[in-house]
Amino acid sequence: MRAIFVQIKCEMGQAYRVARTMADTIPELSEMHSISGQYDLMGKFYLEPDQDIGLFVVETLQTVAGVKDTYTLQTFNAFSATRD
Repeated sequence: MRAIFVQIKCEMGQAYRVARTMADTIPELSEMHSISGQYDLMGKFYLEPDQDIGLFVVETLQTVAGVKDTYTLQTFNAFSATRD
């Protein structure tokens, strides 16, 4: 599995509805956060290695009612603190 982060700009007043819709209907969604700045939401999605990122974003995320724009970030490695 590989992670991508997608920032989502929503129509006015639609951010929480968009977040709930995605949380309820998109199995690849790991986390959804409301954020400040140019975008309203940021989602972390886990895709299969052979899954087309562009197709996923265009056909799955951008088709959710209330989504106005997206900005996608691919990840390379994940790091976490070491625990003794």
